[in-house]
Amino acid sequence: MHEDIRDKPYLLHKDILGLNFIREPGIYIYRKHYRSGLRSHIMQVLDPEDIEKENKGVIINGLRWYPRAEPLKILRIFRKRFNTLEDAEEELKRVKIIQTYLAPDYLAMPGEFLVDYSRHGRCDVLLCGLQEYVQGQILDPWGLLNRDHLASFRSDMGFDNAEDSATLSDLWIRSVRERVQEFIKRLKQMITETGHVPDLAGAGNLILTRSGNIKLVDINNVSRVSFNPFISLDDRGYPVCDKSIESLFLIEQKLLCRSSIRNGPIYDTFLDPERMKKVKALDEEFQISMTAPISWPGSS
Repeated sequence: MHEDIRDKPYLLHKDILGLNFIREPGIYIYRKHYRSGLRSHIMQVLDPEDIEKENKGVIINGLRWYPRAEPLKILRIFRKRFNTLEDAEEELKRVKIIQTYLAPDYLAMPGEFLVDYSRHGRCDVLLCGLQEYVQGQILDPWGLLNRDHLASFRSDMGFDNAEDSATLSDLWIRSVRERVQEFIKRLKQMITETGHVPDLAGAGNLILTRSGNIKLVDINNVSRVSFNPFISLDDRGYPVCDKSIESLFLIEQKLLCRSSIRNGPIYDTFLDPERMKKVKALDEEFQISMTAPISWPGSS
């Protein structure tokens, strides 16, 4: 009996080809992405010719180079099980909320779709996504985000070091901050108007692109925003709503150089010192639980 793909800790190329809704042998190579996580399998969709260049190398100016194959798309296979088609469609509605407010500039376009997943005589509804691949630098809300750090991001993205690079760097950093301001505005609008917030706190969920945009690349964990004293936890015991609001605050404080912005109903509620102490304790409990062996959904 084949193991349910949602229960596997990670997937290989052959696992993807074994799915009933994937053509075999197909024209793409599937490789595990470095960010595969708790709520979905994340696979790079690669061109076989690029893989061949990566493995065998190419000659450039008499030297052999081994260029890393860049994904054409990112395939997500959600681990979450749905009892009915309606339950899956409710999940898609939350994705649509994020798209409405953040797409296309501030979101890796997800392209979700539902399929019948067939295994040993039964069919389940499986949620997948064929997502835009976003290249850039991971933006950590808890890390250094001052001018020098942004300039190092720019250098790491391969901008040249021309004589006027300091001027160009200043212009790029100014553009980043302008776009961050719009990103924050849209997120606050989403929270106020829909009562939902995406996971902004997860490692690697936010990417700073070469064009200066922040793009959200993970929408697996959209949470409801409630302004009552109760601290909600996701299905893994993580206070994702509170930590996402904290992330939003840190981005606004650091990238927009706002030293005192703890006003308004969003920050007043979620950045209350006593509440933050409780959230910190819950976060620490979650981090400890992650050091234990992971029990995947549905596994015994």
